[in-house]
Amino acid sequence: MSRYVMKLPDVGEGVAEAELVEWLVQIGDHVTPDTAIAEVLTDKATVEVSAPVAGEVVALHGEPGDVLAVGGDLIGIETDQAGVESSTPDDGENEAGTLVAADHSNAEALTPSDPPTTDSATMPAARRSPRREGGGPIAAPAVRARAKAMGLDLATIPGSGPDGRVLHQDLDRLVNSVARVHPGAASGLVSASDEGHRIAVRGVRRKIAERLSTAWREIPHITYVEDVDVTELERLRAELNERSSDHGVRLTILPFLARAMVMALADQPELNAHYDHGAETLTTFDAVHIGVATQTDDGLRVPVVRHSEGRGIWGLATEIGRVTAAARDGSATRDELSGSTITITSLGAMGGVVTTPIINPPEVVIVGVNKIETRPAWRNGAFQPRQMMNLSSSFDHRMVDGWDAATFVQRIKRLLETPALLFITDS
Repeated sequence: MSRYVMKLPDVGEGVAEAELVEWLVQIGDHVTPDTAIAEVLTDKATVEVSAPVAGEVVALHGEPGDVLAVGGDLIGIETDQAGVESSTPDDGENEAGTLVAADHSNAEALTPSDPPTTDSATMPAARRSPRREGGGPIAAPAVRARAKAMGLDLATIPGSGPDGRVLHQDLDRLVNSVARVHPGAASGLVSASDEGHRIAVRGVRRKIAERLSTAWREIPHITYVEDVDVTELERLRAELNERSSDHGVRLTILPFLARAMVMALADQPELNAHYDHGAETLTTFDAVHIGVATQTDDGLRVPVVRHSEGRGIWGLATEIGRVTAAARDGSATRDELSGSTITITSLGAMGGVVTTPIINPPEVVIVGVNKIETRPAWRNGAFQPRQMMNLSSSFDHRMVDGWDAATFVQRIKRLLETPALLFITDS
């Protein structure tokens, strides 16, 4: 028998560290080379790490929430497998572990709630939640974080998802059952504690905090806001949706905006770029890979519509729908969550009047979409009701002058206000 010390493998190109989300095994468990042992999170994606050898788990190096360095000790396995060294090499070769995409495809949408604190005497009876073999209850990281903040034990909550996975709706169901027993608590008539609740910032939220802090600290933003008359575009969009149901997807404003951005970037390619401040270089790209900021159960993600320059309106709509759905259900790959050259951010109908979006580094532009609303506009000597929408776009002022920023947005505005231009492919 010998002890095999597995190192944390490189879980993504250029990744130096990863957060330990959850152990999927515990000391004393027997593992085989295909056993998933841990779930880790990078700024790209959540992945599962598999054991490289068969044996008994004798050491776990780290607690959930710890940030571990690539190449650092991850797990100790007592093994009698022939030809196994006592520890993994430092070059991160295959024996350091096998990676598979983590499955969060059953994560449900977050339902806001403010439940009362309960104790075991008042909690409804519940069976214990099913567990992974040798591990804890099955639940996505966001569900675990929410349950912890609510003071709930996941092991006592019956899961309604596949294989007994605990979902957000299971937490809501438990809270509602408590409210029926204690209606005063649900109506807010019970005095709340004066003490605050300290919640550790972990997982995707910590990565979001790190990236946004860096972007806001290092990038001098300039935000340019312009109103756009989308009356004709909305009329065209409604007609296309009515006549083209065979495409299997409904058109939103986003594919039209993406097409307009591609056409505007053809005249200003320096905006489709990455800026490296340390190397003092601006890398421009011929390919337009548009990131689409997407709210998910685990926080903000930016899936990427690759080669947007080669897609028409329907192709853009289909791919936007596909990658955003993958981001929301947790099935998006690392490649689908990285490599964007410019980003769109939209809150849909909640888009407000003006926003100040933060740039997604190392990009130099982010285009924000605000809500469409009917406003009076002066047309042909009289006020007319028009469908109006604001674009709130931010630029890295180190690389983009105000004139160039305004020119870019004005180009997009002209294309959206004259939507027939979006279908011209020989310009």
